[in-house]
Amino acid sequence: MKKSKERCICTARTGDDDLGPLKLLPGKWKSVPEQGWNMIALPFFDKDSAPKDRFNYRVLVNSFEEELKFSVVDKAVPNRGLGHNKTGDVRFNTDQLVVTLDYEQMITQTDSADFPVSGLAGPPGLAIHHEPGLWLHMINETTNDIDLARLATIPHGDSLLALGSSSRKDGAPDIPMIRGLPIGTVPVDIDTNPYLAPYKHFHDNPFKGVYDPVNPTKLLVESNDGVDIKRTTTLSVDTEIETGGIKNIPFVTKQANASAMKSTFWIEELCEKDKHGYPKLRLQYAQVVILEFFGRLDQLPGLAQWPHVSINTLEKVYD
Repeated sequence: MKKSKERCICTARTGDDDLGPLKLLPGKWKSVPEQGWNMIALPFFDKDSAPKDRFNYRVLVNSFEEELKFSVVDKAVPNRGLGHNKTGDVRFNTDQLVVTLDYEQMITQTDSADFPVSGLAGPPGLAIHHEPGLWLHMINETTNDIDLARLATIPHGDSLLALGSSSRKDGAPDIPMIRGLPIGTVPVDIDTNPYLAPYKHFHDNPFKGVYDPVNPTKLLVESNDGVDIKRTTTLSVDTEIETGGIKNIPFVTKQANASAMKSTFWIEELCEKDKHGYPKLRLQYAQVVILEFFGRLDQLPGLAQWPHVSINTLEKVYD
């Protein structure tokens, strides 16, 4: 451990109270088998379909395996500031201290399908996502109760800042339903709107027999059946809070603009212990990235919004 007057560079240690709500993250996490699922709508021209059957987009679903690593960067990154009295005179220093965790997310596809069939879904074993980033916990001088930040960069040409807050409760998490259907393509009813046929295809024929992109978080809830969860820490961040946002390279902005992201992570402490005698830890998440492409059909301004939804359940791996 290296110390200075201003900050502390530390090795990863699970359970370090100095890390606040991030204290259970350091280390390595791996997917529980058959728990990683992803759904995305993409612009696509199907030259082989008849005009009446053409949607100009396809829905891609896949299952995946994930490895997620967290390490402590610093327990006290200082943001310098000044405090003022009511008349505006400078009276004192008011520095903010930030806990910083580095993370690296690596995702490999295990199976995939799309509709209309494009031939572009990719084979098993394909690396489909790599994301380095940072989690921050603002210890003091918070704004509007915002004590968390997530910074991420994605090889497609996107970078983001999402802000939010943390909470802790006894028992299992409350996982909300997330609808995977687009916003702005009315009516939003897969049984009456033929334009939503790609979604109806997977609703009527769930991917691998279980995954329905219309209600993607259902599998997260089901994966908790029979699991004795003692305590849950919730980390929730959103790019549409305060100064958050997403920046994309020009092609992405023009073709399928990633305009917003919201993600919730549930860190679960189980009553069960592993073979080393440590309490078992699980990490579940639901993430929604809003992609914007094609004009809305509900007479409102702007573009239609297409949810790109990823869910997974991971377990802490002890070396």
